[in-house]
Formats: sequence, structure tokens, C-alpha cells
Amino acid sequence: MSIGVPVSIEFFPPNTPVGSEKLKTVVQDLAVLDPEFFSVTYGAGGSTREKTLSTVQAIAAQGFEAAPHLSCIGSTTQGISEILATYRAQGIRRLVALRGDLPSGMATAGEFRYANELIEFIRKTQGSDWFIEVAAYPEYHPQQRYAKRDLEHFANKVKAGADSAITQFFFNPDAYFHFVDEARKLGVTVPIVPGIMPFHNYGRIAQIAARDGIDIPRWVALKMEGYMDDVASIRAFGVEVVARLCERLIAGGVPSIHFYALNQSGLVLDICKQLAR
Repeated sequence: MSIGVPVSIEFFPPNTPVGSEKLKTVVQDLAVLDPEFFSVTYGAGGSTREKTLSTVQAIAAQGFEAAPHLSCIGSTTQGISEILATYRAQGIRRLVALRGDLPSGMATAGEFRYANELIEFIRKTQGSDWFIEVAAYPEYHPQQRYAKRDLEHFANKVKAGADSAITQFFFNPDAYFHFVDEARKLGVTVPIVPGIMPFHNYGRIAQIAARDGIDIPRWVALKMEGYMDDVASIRAFGVEVVARLCERLIAGGVPSIHFYALNQSGLVLDICKQLAR
């Protein structure tokens, strides 16, 4: 199934053996989209390090390219080197390099303060062996007060050696296109891939959006809230809204689309079926 542009898909490491088995089925279900890669998230301070590794290994064993997230907050150069060596031994050559969050109770940030320092370290010690993705924020990072400064931080990550960027999820395509235009003015030439979040759980996504300053259009929020407990209508409307968003992005020339699947295949497949018509 083709939607007109390449796709990639993000998972989180399952917490149980049952979840791990389920994810194998989800990967096979999503294989119909011929994804460029599957990425796997990494807990604050590396709290899911082993689970991320085992999930990446399982995806690779199914014949797909897997890209582990790697956050640097709370990490040391030795620790990062050990993780990279482990992935290298597994034949992994793609990473999503992030600053990450400081775990609760941890007082110091470790030897890296920002993602650009992590990328510089990887390039200095590993050369060009890795394809490095970084994060981008079309509506700007929730901890950054000034849009200009956030754009400069993003440009610094690219200058440090990033090959591509994946955005935080959003529902306003104009925010994405404006962000890309502004980044290009700063000399950023790498692909900036829109991150798309299906409405797996509207209430939870609305909470995340409010926390991180992500705009959900008022008309969408009112319709979602109006459906109340009508699960079928919420699902159908959510698929329609996200498919229309993707249509706008594809028409605008995006390089690819990155879906936040939350270890489920149904909504991503429904959206892509609409796009493939």
C-alpha cells in the first residue's frame, strides 16, 4: 500500500512478554506500508535501555530496519559509547538522538546537556557510520520561551551532524510549513519529516497537547468532546481529521511521514487506506 510518500513508524518498548508478542504481529500488519524504518523510544535517563535494545533486535529479526532512540540526559560518554557498541554489534546504524528528560530524583544532567552535544560526540568518535535523526518542534519546544532560540537550537543539532529530523506531532499543517521555511532560512537543508499522531485516545492526546503547547483546532476538539462515549464516531472522525492533515502535508511536498503508532496498527492502516484511494 502506497500513500505517495515513504513512511516510518514509532513504537515504545513493551513491558510484558505478551506485549512483545503482540508487537511482532503489529510489525507484520504494518509491513504492508513498506516502512523505511521502525523507531523505538527510550525512557528518561535510559530507563528502558534493555527493553529498547530487545525491541530493536526483535524488529530487525523480522527483516526490518530499526532505529533506537538514544537520549543523553543523565548519561556519560562511557555509557553512550557502550550503547553504541552494542547496537553496532547488532548491525544497527540508524539512531534518533535526543536530549531526553531527567528522571525523577536524578539531580544532575550527566556529561551531555543538549542533543547537539550528543551528536557531536557520536560524529567525533564514530564518524559517519550512523544515520542520525533528531527532533523538531513546529510549535516550538514547550520548555523554550522564544521561537527564534528554539529554531537556533534545532539548526545547531543539524550542524552537529544530523541527517534528518522528525517533528513532534501537530494538527496544524501551517505550523509545520512555517517551521520548515524558517529552518531553511537558517541554512538547514536536511529532510524535516512530519510526525503524525492518530487519535488513539482523544482525552490523553488532548492532555499531552495542552502540556506541550500543541494546538488542536477548536472545531476538532468540540466535535470530539461532543461524541462523548461514541467510540465508533470518535474513531471515524479521528481517522478523517488525520488523513486530511496528511493529504495537506503530502500535497505540500513533505519528504515522508512518521506515524506515532503507540504499538497499534489499526488506526495507521485506516489512515493510509484513505490516503491510498
